[in-house]
Amino acid sequence: MAEIEILCWNVNGVRAVEKRGFLEWLQKESPDILCLQETKAHLDQLDNDLREPQSYKTYWNYPERKGYGGVATFTRLEPVAAKYDFEDGALDLEGRVIITEYADFILMNVYFPNGKMSEERLKYKMDFYEYFLGFADSLKAKGIKLVVCGDFNTAHKEIDLARPKENEHASGFLPMERAWMDKFVSHGYVDTFRYFNKEPNQYTWWDMKTRARERNVGWRIDYFFVTENLLPAVSKAFIMTEVTGSDHCPAGIILKL
Repeated sequence: MAEIEILCWNVNGVRAVEKRGFLEWLQKESPDILCLQETKAHLDQLDNDLREPQSYKTYWNYPERKGYGGVATFTRLEPVAAKYDFEDGALDLEGRVIITEYADFILMNVYFPNGKMSEERLKYKMDFYEYFLGFADSLKAKGIKLVVCGDFNTAHKEIDLARPKENEHASGFLPMERAWMDKFVSHGYVDTFRYFNKEPNQYTWWDMKTRARERNVGWRIDYFFVTENLLPAVSKAFIMTEVTGSDHCPAGIILKL
Protein backbone atom coordinates (compact mmCIF):
# COMPACT_ATOMS: atom_id res chain seq x y z
CA MET A 1 0.00 0.00 0.00
CA ALA A 2 1.41 3.36 -1.05
CA GLU A 3 1.20 6.35 1.29
CA ILE A 4 0.96 9.71 -0.45
CA GLU A 5 1.26 13.06 1.33
CA ILE A 6 -0.32 16.02 -0.47
CA LEU A 7 0.05 19.57 0.83
CA CYS A 8 -1.45 22.85 -0.34
CA TRP A 9 -0.34 26.34 0.60
CA ASN A 10 -1.28 29.86 -0.44
CA VAL A 11 2.19 31.37 -0.32
CA ASN A 12 1.14 34.98 -1.07
CA GLY A 13 4.07 35.34 -3.47
CA VAL A 14 6.40 32.45 -4.21
CA ARG A 15 9.44 34.71 -4.55
CA ALA A 16 8.72 36.28 -1.16
CA VAL A 17 8.34 32.91 0.54
CA GLU A 18 11.55 31.67 -1.13
CA LYS A 19 13.43 34.39 0.77
CA ARG A 20 11.93 33.03 4.00
CA GLY A 21 13.31 29.52 3.55
CA PHE A 22 10.71 27.88 1.33
CA LEU A 23 13.10 25.56 -0.51
CA GLU A 24 14.72 24.39 2.72
CA TRP A 25 11.25 23.72 4.15
CA LEU A 26 10.24 21.84 1.00
CA GLN A 27 13.25 19.52 1.10
CA LYS A 28 12.79 18.93 4.84
CA GLU A 29 9.04 18.28 4.62
CA SER A 30 9.37 16.46 1.30
CA PRO A 31 5.69 15.95 0.41
CA ASP A 32 4.87 13.74 -2.55
CA ILE A 33 2.78 16.56 -4.04
CA LEU A 34 2.65 20.26 -3.14
CA CYS A 35 0.00 22.60 -4.53
CA LEU A 36 0.72 26.34 -4.27
CA GLN A 37 -1.69 29.21 -4.72
CA GLU A 38 -1.13 32.94 -5.24
CA THR A 39 2.36 32.42 -6.62
CA LYS A 40 2.38 35.93 -8.20
CA ALA A 41 5.17 35.13 -10.66
CA HIS A 42 5.98 34.23 -14.24
CA LEU A 43 8.58 31.56 -14.89
CA ASP A 44 11.07 34.09 -16.26
CA GLN A 45 11.06 35.76 -12.84
CA LEU A 46 12.13 32.61 -10.98
CA ASP A 47 15.50 31.01 -10.24
CA ASN A 48 16.00 27.49 -11.60
CA ASP A 49 15.99 26.04 -8.08
CA LEU A 50 12.53 27.45 -7.48
CA ARG A 51 11.19 26.79 -10.96
CA GLU A 52 12.01 23.08 -10.70
CA PRO A 53 13.13 22.05 -7.19
CA GLN A 54 15.24 18.93 -6.82
CA SER A 55 13.30 15.68 -7.40
CA TYR A 56 10.06 17.48 -8.35
CA LYS A 57 8.31 17.90 -11.68
CA THR A 58 6.54 21.25 -11.69
CA TYR A 59 3.52 22.73 -13.40
CA TRP A 60 2.81 26.47 -13.37
CA ASN A 61 -0.25 28.45 -14.39
CA TYR A 62 -0.27 32.24 -14.26
CA PRO A 63 -2.09 35.13 -15.94
CA GLU A 64 -0.57 37.65 -18.33
CA ARG A 65 -0.63 40.21 -15.54
CA LYS A 66 2.56 39.87 -13.51
CA GLY A 67 2.49 39.85 -9.71
CA TYR A 68 -1.05 38.51 -9.55
CA GLY A 69 -2.76 35.17 -8.93
CA GLY A 70 -1.11 32.00 -10.15
CA VAL A 71 -0.91 28.38 -9.04
CA ALA A 72 1.80 25.73 -9.16
CA THR A 73 1.90 21.99 -8.55
CA PHE A 74 5.14 20.27 -7.53
CA THR A 75 4.99 16.49 -7.78
CA ARG A 76 7.35 13.59 -7.23
CA LEU A 77 4.76 11.30 -8.82
CA GLU A 78 4.61 11.44 -12.60
CA PRO A 79 1.07 12.39 -13.59
CA VAL A 80 -0.69 10.73 -16.49
CA ALA A 81 -1.79 14.13 -17.76
CA ALA A 82 -1.94 17.79 -16.75
CA LYS A 83 -4.23 20.62 -17.83
CA TYR A 84 -4.68 24.25 -16.93
CA ASP A 85 -8.41 24.91 -16.99
CA PHE A 86 -11.69 23.17 -16.35
CA GLU A 87 -12.95 22.67 -19.90
CA ASP A 88 -12.96 25.22 -22.69
CA GLY A 89 -10.74 27.90 -21.19
CA ALA A 90 -13.62 30.36 -21.03
CA LEU A 91 -13.44 31.24 -17.35
CA ASP A 92 -9.92 30.96 -15.97
CA LEU A 93 -7.97 33.87 -17.39
CA GLU A 94 -6.22 34.51 -14.08
CA GLY A 95 -4.05 31.38 -13.67
CA ARG A 96 -6.22 29.74 -11.02
CA VAL A 97 -6.32 26.05 -11.96
CA ILE A 98 -3.97 23.09 -12.45
CA ILE A 99 -5.45 19.62 -12.82
CA THR A 100 -3.09 16.64 -12.62
CA GLU A 101 -4.31 13.14 -13.33
CA TYR A 102 -2.78 10.16 -11.54
CA ALA A 103 -3.49 6.44 -11.79
CA ASP A 104 -5.79 6.42 -8.73
CA PHE A 105 -7.23 9.94 -8.61
CA ILE A 106 -7.39 13.37 -10.21
CA LEU A 107 -6.00 16.31 -8.24
CA MET A 108 -7.44 19.80 -8.74
CA ASN A 109 -5.27 22.65 -7.43
CA VAL A 110 -7.52 25.72 -7.40
CA TYR A 111 -7.12 29.31 -6.24
CA PHE A 112 -10.71 30.50 -5.99
CA PRO A 113 -11.39 34.22 -6.49
CA ASN A 114 -11.69 36.72 -3.67
CA GLY A 115 -14.99 38.61 -3.71
CA LYS A 116 -14.08 41.53 -1.44
CA MET A 117 -12.98 44.06 -4.05
CA SER A 118 -16.34 44.82 -5.67
CA GLU A 119 -19.75 43.47 -6.65
CA GLU A 120 -18.24 42.48 -10.01
CA ARG A 121 -15.55 40.40 -8.32
CA LEU A 122 -18.11 38.77 -6.05
CA LYS A 123 -20.17 37.83 -9.11
CA TYR A 124 -17.04 36.44 -10.78
CA LYS A 125 -16.32 34.40 -7.65
CA MET A 126 -19.82 32.91 -7.59
CA ASP A 127 -19.72 32.21 -11.36
CA PHE A 128 -16.33 30.55 -10.90
CA TYR A 129 -17.72 28.39 -8.07
CA GLU A 130 -20.61 27.20 -10.24
CA TYR A 131 -18.44 26.52 -13.28
CA PHE A 132 -15.96 24.58 -11.15
CA LEU A 133 -18.74 22.52 -9.54
CA GLY A 134 -20.21 21.61 -12.92
CA PHE A 135 -16.83 20.42 -14.11
CA ALA A 136 -16.05 18.48 -10.92
CA ASP A 137 -19.49 16.84 -11.02
CA SER A 138 -18.92 15.78 -14.63
CA LEU A 139 -15.81 13.86 -13.52
CA LYS A 140 -17.45 12.46 -10.40
CA ALA A 141 -20.36 11.16 -12.48
CA LYS A 142 -17.87 8.93 -14.29
CA GLY A 143 -16.77 7.40 -10.97
CA ILE A 144 -13.45 9.27 -10.97
CA LYS A 145 -11.89 9.81 -7.54
CA LEU A 146 -11.17 13.49 -6.96
CA VAL A 147 -8.99 15.50 -4.61
CA VAL A 148 -9.76 19.24 -4.63
CA CYS A 149 -7.43 21.51 -2.72
CA GLY A 150 -6.66 25.17 -2.48
CA ASP A 151 -7.73 28.54 -1.16
CA PHE A 152 -11.54 28.66 -1.42
CA ASN A 153 -11.66 32.22 -0.01
CA THR A 154 -14.71 31.29 2.08
CA ALA A 155 -15.06 30.08 5.66
CA HIS A 156 -17.81 27.48 5.54
CA LYS A 157 -19.22 27.37 9.09
CA GLU A 158 -19.09 29.62 12.13
CA ILE A 159 -16.48 27.28 13.61
CA ASP A 160 -14.20 28.14 10.68
CA LEU A 161 -13.48 31.72 11.68
CA ALA A 162 -12.76 33.48 14.95
CA ARG A 163 -15.35 36.25 14.62
CA PRO A 164 -18.36 35.04 12.65
CA LYS A 165 -20.83 37.72 13.81
CA GLU A 166 -18.55 40.58 12.85
CA ASN A 167 -17.97 39.12 9.37
CA GLU A 168 -21.42 37.95 8.32
CA HIS A 169 -21.68 40.85 5.84
CA ALA A 170 -18.13 40.47 4.51
CA SER A 171 -17.19 38.48 1.42
CA GLY A 172 -15.65 35.27 2.61
CA PHE A 173 -18.52 34.61 5.00
CA LEU A 174 -21.57 35.85 3.10
CA PRO A 175 -24.73 33.71 3.16
CA MET A 176 -24.49 33.10 -0.60
CA GLU A 177 -20.86 31.95 -0.34
CA ARG A 178 -21.60 29.67 2.58
CA ALA A 179 -24.69 28.32 0.79
CA TRP A 180 -22.49 27.38 -2.16
CA MET A 181 -20.15 25.51 0.21
CA ASP A 182 -23.21 23.67 1.56
CA LYS A 183 -24.18 22.81 -2.01
CA PHE A 184 -20.68 21.59 -2.81
CA VAL A 185 -20.71 19.26 0.21
CA SER A 186 -24.24 18.05 -0.64
CA HIS A 187 -22.92 16.95 -4.06
CA GLY A 188 -20.71 14.38 -2.35
CA TYR A 189 -17.46 16.21 -1.54
CA VAL A 190 -16.03 15.71 1.95
CA ASP A 191 -14.12 18.34 3.93
CA THR A 192 -11.29 16.08 5.04
CA PHE A 193 -10.09 18.26 7.92
CA ARG A 194 -13.54 18.41 9.51
CA TYR A 195 -13.95 14.67 8.96
CA PHE A 196 -11.11 14.11 11.43
CA ASN A 197 -11.17 17.28 13.53
CA LYS A 198 -14.25 18.96 15.03
CA GLU A 199 -12.34 21.35 17.29
CA PRO A 200 -12.71 25.16 17.07
CA ASN A 201 -9.85 27.66 16.69
CA GLN A 202 -8.34 25.82 13.71
CA TYR A 203 -7.43 28.34 11.01
CA THR A 204 -5.30 28.67 7.87
CA TRP A 205 -5.32 32.46 7.26
CA TRP A 206 -4.66 35.46 9.50
CA ASP A 207 -4.66 39.17 8.70
CA MET A 208 -1.05 40.32 8.75
CA LYS A 209 -1.88 44.01 9.25
CA THR A 210 -3.49 43.38 12.64
CA ARG A 211 -0.97 40.71 13.73
CA ALA A 212 -3.93 38.38 14.00
CA ARG A 213 -1.81 35.25 13.88
CA GLU A 214 -0.25 36.03 17.25
CA ARG A 215 -3.77 36.07 18.73
CA ASN A 216 -5.08 33.26 16.50
CA VAL A 217 -7.88 35.47 15.17
CA GLY A 218 -8.11 33.63 11.87
CA TRP A 219 -10.16 32.01 9.15
CA ARG A 220 -10.09 28.47 7.78
CA ILE A 221 -10.36 29.06 4.03
CA ASP A 222 -7.81 26.53 2.69
CA TYR A 223 -9.28 23.06 2.22
CA PHE A 224 -8.83 19.53 1.01
CA PHE A 225 -12.05 17.98 -0.27
CA VAL A 226 -12.31 14.45 -1.65
CA THR A 227 -15.14 12.62 -3.34
CA GLU A 228 -16.87 10.07 -1.13
CA ASN A 229 -15.41 7.20 -3.15
CA LEU A 230 -11.89 8.31 -2.11
CA LEU A 231 -12.64 8.99 1.56
CA PRO A 232 -11.67 5.47 2.76
CA ALA A 233 -8.16 6.11 1.47
CA VAL A 234 -7.71 9.31 3.52
CA SER A 235 -5.84 8.31 6.67
CA LYS A 236 -5.11 11.81 7.97
CA ALA A 237 -5.95 15.48 7.36
CA PHE A 238 -4.17 18.34 9.08
CA ILE A 239 -3.26 22.02 9.24
CA MET A 240 0.39 23.07 9.66
CA THR A 241 -0.03 26.18 11.78
CA GLU A 242 3.63 26.08 12.80
CA VAL A 243 4.74 26.85 9.23
CA THR A 244 5.24 30.58 8.68
CA GLY A 245 6.33 32.65 5.69
CA SER A 246 2.88 33.61 4.39
CA ASP A 247 -0.38 34.95 5.80
CA HIS A 248 -1.69 31.41 5.18
CA CYS A 249 -0.34 28.15 6.54
CA PRO A 250 -0.25 24.85 4.65
CA ALA A 251 -2.94 22.17 4.90
CA GLY A 252 -2.48 18.52 4.01
CA ILE A 253 -3.81 15.00 3.70
CA ILE A 254 -2.30 11.54 3.61
CA LEU A 255 -3.75 8.95 1.22
CA LYS A 256 -3.19 5.23 1.56
CA LEU A 257 -3.75 3.64 -1.84
